Amino acid sequence: MLFELQKSIEILERTPAVLKTLLSNLSPDWTHNNEGGETWSPYAVVGHLIHGEKTDWIVRTQLILSQEEDKTFQPFDRFAQLNEGAKKNLPELLDEFQALREINLTALKAMNISAANLEATGIHPALGKVTLAQLLSCWTVHDLGHIAQITRVMAKQYKDEVGPWIEYLSVLHK
Repeated sequence: MLFELQKSIEILERTPAVLKTLLSNLSPDWTHNNEGGETWSPYAVVGHLIHGEKTDWIVRTQLILSQEEDKTFQPFDRFAQLNEGAKKNLPELLDEFQALREINLTALKAMNISAANLEATGIHPALGKVTLAQLLSCWTVHDLGHIAQITRVMAKQYKDEVGPWIEYLSVLHK
């Protein structure tokens, strides 16, 4: 499937509701545990998504579409949410994510992005030249990847408890 902005918006609009439905009113065992080591809990993933809403997707889209000569993106701190500490509870984070996403999608739609705009480029600090279509595709896949990550982390809380069925549960093998 070729990139289509409206198809990406279909996913991007739903992510906050998916996360609210999945994570609201759960015990901390579901939302604050991770896969061990330096992996992320669902709580940390929501914090990461918020940081992206503030500093990544729309900021970079605006830069690509701007008249600036230097279209080099600022580096994105993938771990910023871990350094900020647990200042908010999960319901507050979910509400903040939803509000930021609504603002960003309103801004995105107001840009009236054309097919020509999708070919405009920016410079990623590690990846080099990227198109707007690639950035917006990445935003969509990023959401889907983190939804999958959250459900995988949650599933692994019962990894030992499923007993012999582990053989049939591929989510527990990743």
